[in-house]
Amino acid sequence: MDTHDPLIAACGVDFFHHKDAPILTDVSLGIAAGDTIALLGANGSGKSTLFRLLAGVWQPTAGHIELRGSPYRYTRAGRDAVRRSVQLVLQEPDDQIFAISVQADVAYGPTNQGLDKAEIRARTTRAMIDAEITDLADNVPHQLSYGQRKRVALAGALAMQPAVLLLDEPTAGLDPAGGRQLKKTLQRLSSGGTAVVVSTHDVNLAWEVSTRAAVIVDGRLMLGPTGDILTDTELLRRARLEVPWAPFVSQAVGKTITTPQDLL
Repeated sequence: MDTHDPLIAACGVDFFHHKDAPILTDVSLGIAAGDTIALLGANGSGKSTLFRLLAGVWQPTAGHIELRGSPYRYTRAGRDAVRRSVQLVLQEPDDQIFAISVQADVAYGPTNQGLDKAEIRARTTRAMIDAEITDLADNVPHQLSYGQRKRVALAGALAMQPAVLLLDEPTAGLDPAGGRQLKKTLQRLSSGGTAVVVSTHDVNLAWEVSTRAAVIVDGRLMLGPTGDILTDTELLRRARLEVPWAPFVSQAVGKTITTPQDLL
């Protein structure tokens, strides 16, 4: 586990539903400010489960998770404390959007925290700028395109000013332009100090946006620098993932590419 001043630390976490086989076994993971981590694995491997554990929605069967050195508490007050620092954006935006306007939806979290009107307005405006949806402020969310709704859900999370942002399949259903726009947003957030963890099947997205990659295989987490993890062909085979195009193509052009920066 990376122990460099982690905002969140998962320590020897196991998880299983009653009478089911374990979904996660002895998972340890440290997430520090400014981290960009890609979480990969086959369908049903436990990626969404791990996200719900990190967000404090579910409680580990064994082990524990810490926020800034203090173990999560699974009371209402404890979960509220986690939500102030950790935001989970689900794959399906309609699971999180419910207000009658984009601006009202983005403002819901800060309003629910009881912040004053000036702070709510400032956070809402900043989040819509970061998600590039200021022109949609007065629109009805459910009348927007799928990609626009995903950005509304992202803005709602950003308005909470989280230290850690968990994104579940953020590019799923987006067209190429939407995907490129999202990548720029993630890079901007990370450079500003927000820790971003992206759950994805897209190894090329993982290669482009992350500095570390984590792969779940048989309930266990394999973590390391992106260039090491995503060029480990045996690990990717076991996880039913493909090698990213960049190191694969490098063999044809005769240039060794072991990190995303080698493309620059």
